Amino acid sequence: MSVEIFDVTNDSQSVISVTKTAAAHLLKQVRLKGMSAVRLSVKESGCTGFMYVMEEVNSPQADDLKVTAENNLTVYVDVGSLPYLRGTELDMVQQGVNRTLQFNNPNVTVSCGCGESFDISVS
Repeated sequence: MSVEIFDVTNDSQSVISVTKTAAAHLLKQVRLKGMSAVRLSVKESGCTGFMYVMEEVNSPQADDLKVTAENNLTVYVDVGSLPYLRGTELDMVQQGVNRTLQFNNPNVTVSCGCGESFDISVS
């Protein structure tokens, strides 16, 4: 078993990244709901283990890491979710007439067929 240590005070920009198109979409959604930021975490769910949880918020929860993305979008990341989220890129992808917020997560080793849940390998 290994222990992963995160220096959240000096390494917040490498936690997640948000593309320009995803940031524009998320900023619009945040403003429509009268909020000021997005909070990202994971929870146990689905057939493969975990799912992403994204919510519009006005303030962080205790110990959340603040990341400033494109367009000055504020994203709070749950510190407990860092092993699952580190290196993830949020992107807005258009396929035909459909637009989807996509999580490009390098940690994912398996995902369910419907794309709703994922798991990572534990070293």
